[in-house]
Amino acid sequence: MLEPTTPDQSAVSELSFEAALRRLEEIVRKLESGEAPLDEAINLYAEGDRLKQQCEARLAAAQARIEKITLGRDGAPSGTVPFGDG
Repeated sequence: MLEPTTPDQSAVSELSFEAALRRLEEIVRKLESGEAPLDEAINLYAEGDRLKQQCEARLAAAQARIEKITLGRDGAPSGTVPFGDG
């Protein structure tokens, strides 16, 4: 059973990227320290997995929105292409 303080998927999706990353770092520190009892460690791991997925999705969305400026033969900007193309 999940502890009441463990955010569910909808609460995780409402966090900003920076807040999710901070929470993920807190979870990693607590798990690495070994101070969490087994049941809490399992819940923290599950929360961390949800946070990791959320951060990856936000990064992918941000990357998709970034455009690269293309230069023409004369060296002047000639337009943009999606990040990762050409």
